[in-house]
Amino acid sequence: MSSNLHGIMVALITPFTDDKSKIDESRLKTHIDHMVNSGIHGLVPGGSTGEFTAMSTAERKQLTELCVKYAAGRVPVVASTGSTSTAEAVDLASHAAKAGAAALMVVPPFYDPVNLEQLKELMSEIHAASKLDIVYYNIPSATGVTLTPTELASLSEVGVKYFKDTSGNAPDFTELVFGLSDKITAFNGWDTLTFYGLAAGCKGGVWGAANLIPELAVELWDAISVKGDIALGRKIWTKCWPICKFLESHNYASAVKTGVELRGQSTGGLRKPFALLNPELTAELKKLMQDAGVKTI
Repeated sequence: MSSNLHGIMVALITPFTDDKSKIDESRLKTHIDHMVNSGIHGLVPGGSTGEFTAMSTAERKQLTELCVKYAAGRVPVVASTGSTSTAEAVDLASHAAKAGAAALMVVPPFYDPVNLEQLKELMSEIHAASKLDIVYYNIPSATGVTLTPTELASLSEVGVKYFKDTSGNAPDFTELVFGLSDKITAFNGWDTLTFYGLAAGCKGGVWGAANLIPELAVELWDAISVKGDIALGRKIWTKCWPICKFLESHNYASAVKTGVELRGQSTGGLRKPFALLNPELTAELKKLMQDAGVKTI
């Protein structure tokens, strides 16, 4: 199956029930509807922002099924299926394909780093089992796996069509956008580099901030990537950037979920050991959102 991913794809939060014992299906549907109605181009559930490390395998499968159900064909669902073991990663990938996901986002094992040969074998097995295009989640700070642009592009040999770049390495990212785009499609995944990534010509971004500022995220995409209006994009970015900088300065999932709460939507908070931001930081985020013209409670 071939996908055609582009635009602003939200790194989706996972809403829980108040006791955090399970995924809250109603809250998830409400949030997905808000994302789609705001013009978001795709959903990426179960990643870092989605707290996948605090979820069981069964819950991760349930989340994929629910997102496909609630997206209802309006936007593609890119299921996050990375794991510390090949067996689980393949199992999750096979399930996502059967559930109707459009593609997979795969982070490599994130405790002991794999080498390039092992990584290619892993991606090959996932692709063979699922027949879905893979978005490679490039996040060296979490995985210990640092690849050169040429090595990243070589993953196209084993089913990787895209990659989400959360390395913060803008020169390498630019090389992939300009020099190796015939092999692999680069998506920005570093919030504070979003403007730069879009202006450089990347095909989109997987963006956690879109959970709380989806309207601004889509406006930014439309200005820069659709209209080619860098001046307008810069004006929109002056609203987005302080929020993005704040999110990256704190526990990311905690800050994003706090921002969603400030929009008036209950999230159930985070599973321990993490929690929503404290009142002082919440007030700081609220002011940044209000300064950007975002309505808060």
